[in-house]
Amino acid sequence: MNFRELLLLVLVGWTAIGVIGVTISLLRHERAKAVRHSLWVVAVWAVYMVILVTTSLTQPQKVVAIGQDQCFDEMCFAVTGVQELPGYLIQDGSRLIRVSVRISNHGKQKMQSEKLIQAYLIDKQGRRWEESTAVSGVRLTARVAAGDSVESQPVFKVAGDATGLVLILTHGQRQPGVLVIGDSDSLFHKRTVVWLGR
Repeated sequence: MNFRELLLLVLVGWTAIGVIGVTISLLRHERAKAVRHSLWVVAVWAVYMVILVTTSLTQPQKVVAIGQDQCFDEMCFAVTGVQELPGYLIQDGSRLIRVSVRISNHGKQKMQSEKLIQAYLIDKQGRRWEESTAVSGVRLTARVAAGDSVESQPVFKVAGDATGLVLILTHGQRQPGVLVIGDSDSLFHKRTVVWLGR
């Protein structure tokens, strides 16, 4: 857990204490005190959200090179190769792109996985393609032993005219990272990308 995640955790804990205080004040019929405490909670969250959004809008987009680890705590992901799959007869003119991703557990004690991790491709026109679910193999969410690595090879079906492809690894929008200041998944933040050279 880094400082920014700890800051959010402290804020959530402080908010929980504030809500308990407001509830107690209401039960004691101390309405003015309850309103005052509520305003403090709202004001602190408003300041936090302004800092979060300002940071998201002003930070430059991070670009990760092929072969470079992108880590989420002790689990790291690195694109090690990109391949267009030849010989597949696709009637609509689409292309199949296979991305090799090394998944490493840099922890020292237990098997772990990034349960929420998902990947998608975006081209320079902003079009988005999700991982093809019909292709089986090692998933990005695979459990990896401490100090070990495995390779996942997600496949994406993209338009035939797609160029400037980048891979984005994300935990999605339904997780606490959206409220972590400076996190790639935070609100309005430019996503960290891996240029695939395609």
